[in-house]
Amino acid sequence: MTTPASPVRLDAGFLDNPYQVYAVLRSQSPVCVAEIPGGERLWLVTRYEDVRAALTHPAISKDSDEIIRVARSKGMGDPLGKSLRNHMLNADPPDHTRLRKLVSQAFTSRVVERLRPRITEIADDLIGAMSIRDEVDLLADFAYPLPLTVICELLGVAPDDRDDFRAWSHAITGGAGGYRALRTAAAAMEKYLIASVAEKRGRPREDLLSLLVHARDGADVLSENELVSTAFLLLFAGHETTVNLIGSGMLALLRNPGTFDAVRADRALLPGAIEEFLRFESPVNITSSRVTTRTARIGGVEIPAGETVVVALGSANRDDSRFAGPDTLEVTRRANGHLAFGHGVHYCLGAPLARLEARIAFEGLFDAFPAMTLAVDADQLAWRQSAHIRGLRGLPVRLRP
Repeated sequence: MTTPASPVRLDAGFLDNPYQVYAVLRSQSPVCVAEIPGGERLWLVTRYEDVRAALTHPAISKDSDEIIRVARSKGMGDPLGKSLRNHMLNADPPDHTRLRKLVSQAFTSRVVERLRPRITEIADDLIGAMSIRDEVDLLADFAYPLPLTVICELLGVAPDDRDDFRAWSHAITGGAGGYRALRTAAAAMEKYLIASVAEKRGRPREDLLSLLVHARDGADVLSENELVSTAFLLLFAGHETTVNLIGSGMLALLRNPGTFDAVRADRALLPGAIEEFLRFESPVNITSSRVTTRTARIGGVEIPAGETVVVALGSANRDDSRFAGPDTLEVTRRANGHLAFGHGVHYCLGAPLARLEARIAFEGLFDAFPAMTLAVDADQLAWRQSAHIRGLRGLPVRLRP
């Protein structure tokens, strides 16, 4: 297999609808050099089986220092800085194993299930606030505050600080303002988290950040830098996926009213529907960067050492060699096997929490607003201008006829 002589350029239109581009790439150049919006050139993997292979390939590394070294050699910067990138998502075993072990106990399915009453209470409060209105932005009024409140409460972030985290997260994932806004947001979040870690060390409370500050595995503890980076990862990843799962999932239902009514009437369909939402509009479109430590062969293509590699989860989950009718929402789809939460050692730690939040969210919305409809034509909805995060900017809905 050969790759194009020049990079495949993914323009701003790709961010609005990447799936036609992905279909062409899977057919013609499934492993290729691409230039994503913003100008970064990297290797892009788009087929389902190739994505799975790349996510577990021993020559493709998530070591943050190596990723930044390669990026700088190509004229790119380090927008987050070491204080926010020294976490388990940016580490290979054995460092990844050590970091994940110290954090994972807080995110098992059994522990997460204990959060159900509080998540339900938060969802009910948000639904109550919306119910006095005829029209709302379901993203701003529900899909954002639900998971953001949950993860902030878990980590012990004060209510008055949560709007700041929402703004910082938006800037970091490609909101308005570009690189300068990203750097400003990252610096502000770093300063806040350093102060929070210091406070929890001196005055621990009943929250996850306090537990992490004092967590031990034998003689092993998280360093100050690892604590700040881990707190950043949990706050950032702990709400972004669920925001877009709820928003994009509800949009998919509202564009298919028969499916909306079917799932609302038969809640046994909801767990499978959530998996289908994750496949159909994967909240993470393109993963964060990896680098080749030596030549890596993926899908018959040799990627040289010292190259940046990303995989398109959104493309893999629409691959017709794996999914029949991949561009059709099918909530009764069996053996889904989507890769929305990744694959291998970096499989999303927060998947049980995201699934629980989504289930509670959809159940509450179905009960309160059984006649919900879009308030604008679906073609008028805008998508976030990020190559990595797939999500709506807003979702105006009418709550009643």
